[in-house]
Amino acid sequence: MYEIRFHGRGGQGAVMAAQTIAEAAILEGKQAQAFPFFGAERRGAPVMAFARIDDKKICDKTQVYEPDMLVVMDESLLDIEPVAAGLKKGGCAVVNSKTAPSDLDLGIKVRCISVDATSIAIELLRAPIVNTSILGAMVRANDFVSLESVQRAIMNRFGEKLGEKAGRVNSDAAKAAYDRAREGTCRGERKIVKKNAWLPTWQETPPGVAIGKTEKAGMAVGPGSMSQNLTGTWGGANPVYDEQKCIKCQRCWFICPEGCVHRKDDDHVEFDLRYCKGCGLCAKVCAKEAITMRKKGASE
Repeated sequence: MYEIRFHGRGGQGAVMAAQTIAEAAILEGKQAQAFPFFGAERRGAPVMAFARIDDKKICDKTQVYEPDMLVVMDESLLDIEPVAAGLKKGGCAVVNSKTAPSDLDLGIKVRCISVDATSIAIELLRAPIVNTSILGAMVRANDFVSLESVQRAIMNRFGEKLGEKAGRVNSDAAKAAYDRAREGTCRGERKIVKKNAWLPTWQETPPGVAIGKTEKAGMAVGPGSMSQNLTGTWGGANPVYDEQKCIKCQRCWFICPEGCVHRKDDDHVEFDLRYCKGCGLCAKVCAKEAITMRKKGASE
């Protein structure tokens, strides 16, 4: 799985960049996901976005804590955020900067691609919105998707929203950044103050997802507490359980975010499909592949 973490500021288009790179991967037949993380939701505030790309189904739903690629859309964030924290060994960084990679200090020595995405955006888009230009530099850094697929995704996403001309200009911005990007190794002198990040194994997951509902002030609290909301209609797949393979480890019961896995008297389990959203986490943690996911409507 290839994981990407974007650091930008509100208004620069970090979320759209993550969505577009994911769409480019999908155009090539890969699996992908993209999602944002907001703090203060205002223009100029630091924001993050994440993307994952793989050849098989992606079940992880967490933020990207240890990216393969780090994308910094505003160089000033280096002074206020530990943006390079968690970057995998052998990973790379893409930074929107006029500075050569060898003069950038991310706190770790890593392969770095710098590009003046802001100037490209102002030149071609007449606005400092750097999401499409930064995409071109990302492809220059690593060809996990092709430039052609990125340009197609830009045309699809921006052309549909803003018109064909806007899609074409944004596509040109990606190509310009691809051509102008510089590669090198950044410095590692800056001190990275790591924030406390908890990356639990399934054994360390808190029991809050597995306890029953309780009543507080007349409200049901706990997993699946909105009993009148049959969330099982949301998903596209259901778990299929093979009781013969089950070793009664209860990982599925422990991990289910909706609390719809129930233990029977013999410690085997059953699923309340009225609330199952088909996330597949139960199948992912099953040690003996006793649970598989079947697309709704598919024959046995």
